[in-house]
Amino acid sequence: MPRRPTARRWPGAPVLGALATAALLAMAPPAGAAPADSAGGAPHAPVSRAFDRAAEEYQVPRDLLVAVGYGETRLDGHGGEPSHANGYGVMHLTDNPVHRTLAEAAVLTGESEAELREDTAANVRGAAAVLRSYADELDLDAAERRDAGAWYPAVARYGGASDPGTARLYADAVYEFLSAGFSALTPEGERVTVGPREAEPERGRYAEVRPAAGPVPSAARPADAPDAPTTPDTTALLSADYPPARWAAAHPDNYAAGRSAPITHVVVHVTQGTYAGTISWFRNPEAEVSAHYVVRSSDGEVTQTVRDRDTAWHARSGNPYSVGIEHEGYVDDPAWFTDAMYRSSAALTRHLTDRYDIPRDRAHIVGHHEVPGNTHTDPGPNWDWNRYMRLVRDDGAAAPARLSFGSYDTLRSGSTGEQVRAAQQLLDDHGFDPGEADGVFGPVTAAAVRAFQANRGLTADGVVGPRTWTALLSAGATPTLRQGASGPAVERLQRALTAALGRTVDIDGVFGPLTAAAVRDYQRGRGLAVDGTVGPRTWEALQTGR
Repeated sequence: MPRRPTARRWPGAPVLGALATAALLAMAPPAGAAPADSAGGAPHAPVSRAFDRAAEEYQVPRDLLVAVGYGETRLDGHGGEPSHANGYGVMHLTDNPVHRTLAEAAVLTGESEAELREDTAANVRGAAAVLRSYADELDLDAAERRDAGAWYPAVARYGGASDPGTARLYADAVYEFLSAGFSALTPEGERVTVGPREAEPERGRYAEVRPAAGPVPSAARPADAPDAPTTPDTTALLSADYPPARWAAAHPDNYAAGRSAPITHVVVHVTQGTYAGTISWFRNPEAEVSAHYVVRSSDGEVTQTVRDRDTAWHARSGNPYSVGIEHEGYVDDPAWFTDAMYRSSAALTRHLTDRYDIPRDRAHIVGHHEVPGNTHTDPGPNWDWNRYMRLVRDDGAAAPARLSFGSYDTLRSGSTGEQVRAAQQLLDDHGFDPGEADGVFGPVTAAAVRAFQANRGLTADGVVGPRTWTALLSAGATPTLRQGASGPAVERLQRALTAALGRTVDIDGVFGPLTAAAVRDYQRGRGLAVDGTVGPRTWEALQTGR
């Protein structure tokens, strides 16, 4: 990732120390010891203790505070090294021309900026103070501060996005983590866990904003892309160069129109930051950097920010002749490099090599550090080049199957096509080996279908009909979803409803009125409480193919 050159207390906030609920030892486990599993202040759990204390002092919901940190860094402070946006510590306190949460935290807490950068407890405390100051500007009272959902606008602001669409993308990710629950292992071996919890986001002015689809400056919008929305963020924009990708234009000051050389290379980067934060940074005129594409860790979602035909500023001497792909994460933490990310990025690179006749070899698909004149180290030693190149070359590893269809056909032995590939991928994703995902429904796939059906309590006939499709498409985490939610879990819900109801439910990842109506129809038809909210009972019905 290219980097640009570069003690206040609220009334009623409790004094910590003697009033803390327990005196905990701030020490990492000895080498070889099992990780400390801390869901809130367990002994030998200094990071969790820091969250507990900061949450209490500034009256920020503790699990929400942890979710912000998890979304920013997976609770890894990276030894005090700055991110692409000059952010520091587990909470990514920033120090750049347009977002200065580090300086804000110093004023609010009385801590020095050096302490806030380098000390985890101070860093967490600083983030809590900044979030509380934003909550105060929203006039949240004590009761509202206890409601994690009421903090949504404060969380969106904390992300530092330069436009509402990216701010919502950031905040939605935090609330998805909070809803699903998560567990992170710190570099010192402490495990910090947040269990699933309901938190209905009160989006306020972001309610009508579509994530990462902000108004695109006319000078930066593709001529053949869909028109930009006339009101902020009401319409999703898709890439004109790579249809599976979203489009969120970088600011025109961060790239050069046109090219001075043909495209001959693909450059692999790691963001040293989050997906939403990177997109936001490229849309900020102060950044003076960009890349053509950004790939999300959790699900492989791709956003294009610069047209292929234009010169993104990502690799110095390599800019004129290359396409740059940023991957969410940090070079020193392999947990960010998920299977979904590898597969999605490889599919994008295959597309680029086909389109621009680029050889699929390591001389033409290179890391940032391999471009002459660059000093960066990404993608780093944790990037699995052998795996990535196998996927790029498609050596027995197909690109992710298309999962979204207007209707789902009944499949059985002898069926072929894209829907068979989709079923095979879903079976494989959930631990039922269908053999090669080749789009041919053979004996191995039939056996996997029967095993899946038996596992879900369905008739094990080896036929993928509406009930089996519903169970396959809905399988996974079960966050509570309601109108206003967005993201991959909503897409999964929309696919399952399309199969279950036998009618098309728009699969756009946004839980709007039509999705709510489809949920109520499903609940009514299955004898469930008809409230339009997808909670545990509705998920259970979907995942058992009712």
